[in-house]
Amino acid sequence: MPDKPLNGVLVPKVALDRSSPVPLYFQVATRLQEQIEGGELPVGGRLENEVELADRLGVSRPTMRKAIAYLVERGMLTRRRGVGTQIVHPKVRRPVELTSLYDDLAKTGRAPRTEIRSLEVGPATDTIAETLGIPVGTPVTTIERIRYAGDEPLALMHNAVPVDVVALQVDDLEQRGLYEILRSAGHVPRIATQVVGAKAATAVEARLLGDARGAPMLTMTRTAWDESGRGVEYGSHVYRASRYSFELTLTC
Repeated sequence: MPDKPLNGVLVPKVALDRSSPVPLYFQVATRLQEQIEGGELPVGGRLENEVELADRLGVSRPTMRKAIAYLVERGMLTRRRGVGTQIVHPKVRRPVELTSLYDDLAKTGRAPRTEIRSLEVGPATDTIAETLGIPVGTPVTTIERIRYAGDEPLALMHNAVPVDVVALQVDDLEQRGLYEILRSAGHVPRIATQVVGAKAATAVEARLLGDARGAPMLTMTRTAWDESGRGVEYGSHVYRASRYSFELTLTC
């Protein structure tokens, strides 16, 4: 836990392993990030200035400056003249694995909430049919949702699910994630293809997600299949880049 604020300034506790090959700046940044994400360093709070923080932690000022810059780039801290270094809303970091956004938010205690903008049953378009491996015209449920973390909008989500996989209902989608519903119906997503990209927000996307027109957005399209090889879901989603990131672990 951080020490009590001094004159309104937060004094985080950071334990460093100087024998570790991990650079000191990254150790400092990681410890601060953990405390921000865990709520120990609350949003809106101010940190000590870089000089004082560097001296107290026993690191060089360039090391401290690099750690702060790393967190500024990740959207967790902001520097304001006359105010200092402030904690802003942490991003949702999503591992790139076969889970839903609802699952990830619930797992990290981010209070997921869903607004259903539309739910319609109709014939599969050529694109959706080809993607899911079903005949053109097969009945599918298409849904448009806004996913929130607490009261903050994170993503605009479009999905298509074959009607004979599961009958989707508005009330159910407002209370549970799509993958939880698929699992309950006996269609556990086992494998998926996924493409992550970026774009500028359209006027509609900006309005729905509470961002500026042209703001950077992350995009993801995904097709998921169950263990029998049946296509169970196609999704095309847009995420606020200022509040969201994908996290990858690479091995060789």
